[in-house]
Amino acid sequence: MGDQIARGEEFEKKAEKKLNGWGLFGSKFEDAADLFDKAANSFKLAKSWDKAGSTYVKLANCHLKLDSKHEAAQAYVDAAHCYKKTSTNDVLSLKDGSCFPCLQSRMRKLVNYMNQKQILKAIDFYEKAADFFQGEEVTTSANQCKQKVAQFAAQLEQYQKAIEIYEEIARQSLGNNLLKYGVKGHLLNAGICHLCKGDVVAITNALERYQDLDPTFSGTRDYKLLADIAAAIDEEDIAKFTDVVKEFDSMTPLDSWKTTLLLRVKEKLKAKELEEDDLT
Repeated sequence: MGDQIARGEEFEKKAEKKLNGWGLFGSKFEDAADLFDKAANSFKLAKSWDKAGSTYVKLANCHLKLDSKHEAAQAYVDAAHCYKKTSTNDVLSLKDGSCFPCLQSRMRKLVNYMNQKQILKAIDFYEKAADFFQGEEVTTSANQCKQKVAQFAAQLEQYQKAIEIYEEIARQSLGNNLLKYGVKGHLLNAGICHLCKGDVVAITNALERYQDLDPTFSGTRDYKLLADIAAAIDEEDIAKFTDVVKEFDSMTPLDSWKTTLLLRVKEKLKAKELEEDDLT
């Protein structure tokens, strides 16, 4: 790994030297871009994600100078991929703090802060990439980047932002024969984000809007899942919530993102139940 980092640093230095030197008709940006790409690949092989991410940003800047917006967008996507993989092992490998609860707590907070910081970086670059792809009218790539933004926004509990993105993509996809089959998935994701907010009235209104948007949605298992969970929340019935999710998962396995968000919904239900037990 050390060799790959050294190779990456050497490519990066050469790229910087190209940029600071003299070149004809943008040739220095082309040469630098090639070197930054090699540097980023070396950093990736070494799993030095922060260095790889920052190098991809430099690569994107070179492509922008060359007015290669599609390539710049791809570089931002690569940067985002790297930042979301940033390891916190260096923090976790500090001396075991099991006998020091205060130190443990601080370490957890630091890890959470680092994770959040890297996710925010990833969101920023996915948003930039989406804008570039949209400008180039590469709708599929733009939507893929937007979905990543929504996914990470929800992870940071920015549910409204995620909802707006998923609903926008669903509306756009309805008019496209190739994309319309993914509409129910986008509406399901938006609905799960609504569930995380815990507002039963808002969830009910959202489901009505989704039926108006796509009349076929009300006949899907995705719709039934959202409606049944909304009912469980309204009734404050944890057992019902668990049964509904288990039944859906047995036929359509939930991915880790959906599972994480639904666990948040369940935890809120549990907390509410405990509060009511304390009052009685």
